[in-house]
Formats: sequence, structure tokens, C-alpha cells
Amino acid sequence: MTKNYYSLGLMSGTSVDGIDASIILSNGENNLEIIDNHYIKYKDSFKSKIEKFIYKINNREDLNNNIDLYSQIKKDITLEHAKISKDIIKKNKKINIDLVGFHGQTILHKPSDGYSIQAGDPNLLSNLLKKDIYFDFRSLDIKNGGEGAPVTPIYHKLIYKKINIDNEIIFLNIGGISNLTYVNQKDSLISFDTGPGNCIIDNWIKHNSLENFDKNGENAFLGKVDKNILLSVLDSDFASSKINKSLDIKDFDISFARGLSLSDGAATITCLTSHLIADKINNFINREIKSKKNCKIILCGGGRKNNYLTNELKKMINVEIINIDKFNIDGDFIESQAFAYLAILSFLNKEITFPQTTGVKKSISGGLLFRNY
Repeated sequence: MTKNYYSLGLMSGTSVDGIDASIILSNGENNLEIIDNHYIKYKDSFKSKIEKFIYKINNREDLNNNIDLYSQIKKDITLEHAKISKDIIKKNKKINIDLVGFHGQTILHKPSDGYSIQAGDPNLLSNLLKKDIYFDFRSLDIKNGGEGAPVTPIYHKLIYKKINIDNEIIFLNIGGISNLTYVNQKDSLISFDTGPGNCIIDNWIKHNSLENFDKNGENAFLGKVDKNILLSVLDSDFASSKINKSLDIKDFDISFARGLSLSDGAATITCLTSHLIADKINNFINREIKSKKNCKIILCGGGRKNNYLTNELKKMINVEIINIDKFNIDGDFIESQAFAYLAILSFLNKEITFPQTTGVKKSISGGLLFRNY
């Protein structure tokens, strides 16, 4: 029998709202037990500081020109990750954490230029936690011709085995960027980014109100879609040139909605987002799925809570859509659980990215070990 490992996964997403932490138990094969999940919210001032820095940095030269600020932000982000790690470890003191998967905060994702940069100091985190840290899960993939994203599909495949559902499944993860993972009982694994997720909606809300996101899609429900703007953007090359490529939140902006009210803008942008996601999914289903009756979509990520967005998707996609929470799995923590799993796979030197998930030339492992205690 293969050994099981307790692994702690840490994730701070493109929404920069805080940190998700999860502990799982797995052998890196078929076993999965979700032990605990925990979340801490960033202070508004810290969130604003990170966001301003991210939008200020467009290439490595910008990063080098702001290296002192970057070094401080890396340290601060790491200290926040250490805090939540200590909290969840203390809460689960009867078990011993074998490994930690640390994603960090994405600052730049430019696989076409050969890099993806996540802010965080794994050596400092290792010293503070006295644990082995696995970090930098994307670089090796990019060096081998991949996009460096998505890296979570191998965990989606493990969930598929755990819930034991006799269907072809599309996991639709709606974070800042949306992506899909297709799995079936023949062990197929296909994944790619499907367009913006929450990023344009959040950007609009933040620039036009005191809120950071459109809770439950409430602003969108109050608004009216500007069909002229919607059709104009859909007819443009807004996202068409990025099909099957990994995306960054900076690939999209809100300038097309300038002049609309808060609610009309929210409705128009959310409707646009649903169109872009649905088009990619429908194209994939028509191309890859023989029987739509045997296919289901499982929703993950924060965007699954936006009722306006999910209602639009259900109108546009002729396949049953199910919230992952219905399987007693908290959809808010899939990515933090995934990085816990990626740490185990990295420790075991198992493959984490594949030609049909990131476009990498050959299936490879990833995640670098940092030990500083």
C-alpha cells in the first residue's frame, strides 16, 4: 500500500481578497481525504497595495525598477501565508503536516515571454513553519513549451474519482480567469482557459462603487444589458485571439463599458463574460463529446456564487450544470486543495502538467523544494 501524506496547500488568487488554506491527505494516486479548510481576508489597505503594484508591473523591467517594493511585498505576502498556516496547523495539531504547497501571488503571467512570476518567499515560509515548502509550479512547464496554466486539472481528476460519478465531466472553475477541465472514465484529461471569470466584473464594481465584487450578481440583476455594446465586443477580437491559451487578468479591461451606470455595466459585463465562457464550452462539447446526455458541468470557484452569471450560463449551455458543493466539497477551496496535492506529486516526482492541459511538449513534474530550517 502506498503511503499517504498530510499536505497543506496555500492559494491567493487573482482577486487578491485573501488566502485560502487547505489540508488534505493523499497518496498522490487515488486516495483523497479533505481534512480542513481555512480562509483569512486581507486588510483593505494591504489588498489595495498589492493590486496597485500588480497593475504597475507589465514586464520584468518594471519589476527590476521596483525591486525594493517588490521585495517588501513578497515578505508581507509570505508573513500572511505563515499566519494562516500556523492557524490551521494549530487547529489540526493531532496530525503532522508533511509538505506545504505554496502558490504565492501572481504578479505577471507571460508564458509567451517565457515566465510567470508569483510573489512569495518559500525560504522564509519554510523557516517560519519548519516545513518543506514546494513553490514555483509553473516555470518548468513554461520552459518546456507549456503555458504554465492551468495547473489544477490533475486535482480535478482526483476529485472526479472521489465523487465516483458515471459521466463525462467538465469542471468549470470561475476565478479571476475561468478555465475548464474535462475528465472521463477512460482517463482523458483536457484543460484550457475559457476567458475572463470574475476579473472584469470585479474591476467594474471596484471602479464604480465602494465594493470589491458583485455579491450574488445583485448589481447585474438590477441593471439592463446594453446589447449594442455587448454585440460590438463579441464581434471584436476581445478574446478570440486567445483561444486555448492561458490568460492573465491584464488581458481584459472595462473601457468598453465606459458611461454605463453601475448596474447596467454590471449586467452588460457579466453577460459578456457568460457569452465568452459559454462559447468556448459549447465549441468544446460539440467537438469532443458524443453524447450530451452523459456530460455534466461541475461549477467551482468564487464565480459559482454569482447567480446572474450562472443563470446566463445555464441558458447558453445545453448541458446540466451542478454546483460542486452538492458533492459535499466546498467550492471555495478547490485551488488551495489542488496545491496541497501538487506538493505531494512534486515530492513523489510525479507529473503535474500535460500536453493536453498546458500545451507542454511532454508530461512533466514541477514544484521546487525549499527547505530552510
